[in-house]
Amino acid sequence: MTAGPLAAFLRARRAAARPQEHGLPVGQRRTPGLRREEVAMLAGVSTNYYIRLEQGRDRRPSAQVVEALAVALGLNPD
Repeated sequence: MTAGPLAAFLRARRAAARPQEHGLPVGQRRTPGLRREEVAMLAGVSTNYYIRLEQGRDRRPSAQVVEALAVALGLNPD
């Protein structure tokens, strides 16, 4: 089973996000970008729910969740 396009998009955008742009400490990071927990916190969703989205186990987030994730990841309307 593949994770799907939403999951791949979320992973790519999380990796491209810069922690300092969100007022988060940079410190030691094993991978670039935001941590899953940080994206969840910024979007106001549980870490477990965000992980399910990123792993493709929950493929139908509400419009509110999509909007909150877009803001958290610094996306524009396009």
